Amino acid sequence: MNKKRVIVAMSGGVDSSVAALLLKNQGYDVIGMTLRLWSSDEDSEVGEVHNKRCCSVEDVEDARNVCDVLGIPHYFVNFEKEFQEHVVNYFVREYDSGRTPHPCLACNDKIKFDFLLRRAMFLEADYIATGHYARLDRSSSGVKLLRGVDSGKDQSYVLFTLNQPELQKLLFPVGEYTKKEIRSLALEGSLPVADKPDSQEICFIPSGNYREFLQERIKARPGSFVDTSVKVLGDHPGIQFFTVGQRRRLGLKNNGLEPKFVLKIDNQTNEITLGEESELYRKRFSFKNLSLTHESYRSEVIDIFARIRYKAEESQATAFFNEDSGIVEFKDPQRAITPGQPVVFYKGEELLGGGIIENVLDDGPSLKQSKMLTTV
Repeated sequence: MNKKRVIVAMSGGVDSSVAALLLKNQGYDVIGMTLRLWSSDEDSEVGEVHNKRCCSVEDVEDARNVCDVLGIPHYFVNFEKEFQEHVVNYFVREYDSGRTPHPCLACNDKIKFDFLLRRAMFLEADYIATGHYARLDRSSSGVKLLRGVDSGKDQSYVLFTLNQPELQKLLFPVGEYTKKEIRSLALEGSLPVADKPDSQEICFIPSGNYREFLQERIKARPGSFVDTSVKVLGDHPGIQFFTVGQRRRLGLKNNGLEPKFVLKIDNQTNEITLGEESELYRKRFSFKNLSLTHESYRSEVIDIFARIRYKAEESQATAFFNEDSGIVEFKDPQRAITPGQPVVFYKGEELLGGGIIENVLDDGPSLKQSKMLTTV
């Protein structure tokens, strides 16, 4: 009987390395694949920072060394063109529009799963696997996407764009373990990356200075800070440097007043509305790019728990679906609902899908109650 072949996307980190280890121990025919995504040689990022860059020489060597220890082949594949188009350009474009992007989501959606799945076909692979902390529950009715066992590392939030054909081809071996257990498995398996630190910054901006990165790519369009009555409070250097909920680095003198927060960014007028922190709390917003892990979840109105940022807690809400967009209404107000960020829907441990936050809407009478009244 032929072994099932699986390609493991290996970043050179401990999670993807242990994913390869686990699959080999389970009897799969494992191939390691490292993606070359970004190799910019900007003068401002050298030395130690340069070595932290996405797919650095050290990362590639780490992945290759792990494959040598495991006795599996290793491939190094160039995806720079796709990464530039679908991740970096998207990142810049969204900030230039006054929105706050999530580059890891774009990378997962377009690079690690879409293009990598297609590339896997040439190697006659049955599956691809990654080091994401998420789980899959397979049954005759399809594949459910579940949170990872380690709630502190759960990455299901950035996987909501996966559909059934993709889920059928995926494996997430580390999702059944905690991070501590993964490091222990790496030590037991004599993997050279067992103690390697986790990456923290945006992979193509290892310095963490995204303002400098954007300055080099977006023409400055200065505008005005205004309050909720459109009174001018001062000037700003460009909407691309700000995000909803931001308080620091506004460049305004406080003059003993309460600190101001970014409430809204208008890319048409180039105005940034500032206000009190209490004004950041809202219940309702529209979203676009609706994606569901299973089409059977598509319903006009659905009660869910929604998460509006990576490390946030889920909150009780009702989602109203149109064809590929909709509205979310939380039971309780949420802080700093941010256009451009994902909203993800859960029921229990299962991720149902999500979308991209479009506009924060004015609160008012419950949309759910209004909907029920119109159907009576």
